[in-house]
Amino acid sequence: MKPVENQNLFHRIAELVQGSKSKIVREINQTMVYTYFEIGRYIVEDEQQGEERATYSKEVLRNLSERLKEAFGKGYSTTNLENMRKFYLAYSKSQTLSGEFNKWFLSWSHYTFLMRIEEPSRQFYERETINNHWSLRELKRQFDSALYERLALSRDKEGVRKLAEEGQIIELPKDLIKDPYILDFLELKAETQYSETELEQAIIDKLEHFLLELGKGFTYVERQSRITFSEKHFYIDLVFYNRILQSFVLIDLKIGELKHQDLGQMQMYVNYYDREKRLPYENKTIGIVICRLKNDAVVEYTLPEDNEQIFASQYSMVLPDKATLKALLEEN
Repeated sequence: MKPVENQNLFHRIAELVQGSKSKIVREINQTMVYTYFEIGRYIVEDEQQGEERATYSKEVLRNLSERLKEAFGKGYSTTNLENMRKFYLAYSKSQTLSGEFNKWFLSWSHYTFLMRIEEPSRQFYERETINNHWSLRELKRQFDSALYERLALSRDKEGVRKLAEEGQIIELPKDLIKDPYILDFLELKAETQYSETELEQAIIDKLEHFLLELGKGFTYVERQSRITFSEKHFYIDLVFYNRILQSFVLIDLKIGELKHQDLGQMQMYVNYYDREKRLPYENKTIGIVICRLKNDAVVEYTLPEDNEQIFASQYSMVLPDKATLKALLEEN
């Protein structure tokens, strides 16, 4: 065989082996998680007679742990057995996707974190983790940034219910929007003076993180996109494309309070892209002004009532207070 043919053969076999390894890992993981669920069931049903008591005899778990470790090795510590018990209690009545018992999609580490989250947001984070292949680290970051609450605030009661049960379904431009956007990964201190150019550069430097914060289906197009007419030049801070909505998404950054002129300028940018850049099969351009401070009344009375293209959201350099966001959500 020629060297090139040998190389192709190697890559085909390597791909097959890697796929097989990944499948084995998934099957082992699913079996392990199912086993832990059943262990939790036995502990609850046999030792507690099915009663959900706030406390449980540590002595019983300690003795059980010692015997299991002697028989099967480490992995059955008292703490882990208590987690299995909590896992069963959390998921035995759950209607989440993984609560179907016959198919466990995530790692044990994911579930030990998820089971500490209260419903209905647990359903949301579990489904989003599965759909987006979030690592445990990414799941924790999304939870810490109150993703569920930020998305839920822009939805009515039926929308909040669907968000919890189905995850983030993107069908309309408004489904993309978060308020606020959390930019803690930029490591720009809230009290530090910085310009809009510096904010833009920090986003470009951490573009992968920013794409994750924007959400599903975003791809980067360019920065400082120049548009020209009547011999005047205008520059759009950031241009993205959303593959799900098949739309350009234009972003303007404002480090101060949002003004009605900012929304008017964005409307001009969106109109230009719709008329000059958008292809016949693509949907209308979306514009988002991300600002430090937003007045909802300014947004409401500047934009038309049937607006579906222009949005304004605040940004924060620190993780939000989830308790405050939950309170706002309950008010809605």
